[in-house]
Amino acid sequence: MIGLIGRKIGMTQIFEESGEVVPATVIEAGPCPILQKKTPGRDGYSALQLGFLEKKKSRVKKPEAGQAARAGVSVPQHVREFRADELSEYEIGQALTVELFAPGEKVAVTGRSKGRGFAGVLKRHGMHGGDETHGCMAKRVPGSLGSAAYPARVFKGRRLPGHMGDRRVTVRNLEIVRVDAERNVLVIRGAVPGPRNGILMIWK
Repeated sequence: MIGLIGRKIGMTQIFEESGEVVPATVIEAGPCPILQKKTPGRDGYSALQLGFLEKKKSRVKKPEAGQAARAGVSVPQHVREFRADELSEYEIGQALTVELFAPGEKVAVTGRSKGRGFAGVLKRHGMHGGDETHGCMAKRVPGSLGSAAYPARVFKGRRLPGHMGDRRVTVRNLEIVRVDAERNVLVIRGAVPGPRNGILMIWK
């Protein structure tokens, strides 16, 4: 599950040779220095801890500075872990770049979805709502919720109004359209979670 940390720049369109218009997301990915190697003997699992972007010196804490100094890199603004079975080919301080990926490759992208605040059942779950005619007074409400005498309560797990968005979302099987190693940019077919400048994990 090796990958990179990236930042969503925005969406655009790409014209293929066939003339087809492809919606695409542009992501600034890496370079991501390796801060730490997690091993089963010491940590109980195998993973790489990566950093992304440089943190302001005024916001650096001493433990962060010490870890970055041991790795020989600047203190990163964002830190994420990627599970990996084989770590022998990676070294602490090594920077991973977009050259990990190739056009046509399938990847998964994990990010935090846009927060929509408190939403009703029509917006949150796509329910149809009540009739628009015959004197219906319940247009955008969920309707009858439960039983009467028994069990005299609303069952858990029902789709109801509530907080929408602002959660960790993973979209799989997204195709990489272009890789720009000079500018550390990946162009991925389709949409990915989160707003512009949102932090993403791109992995395979």
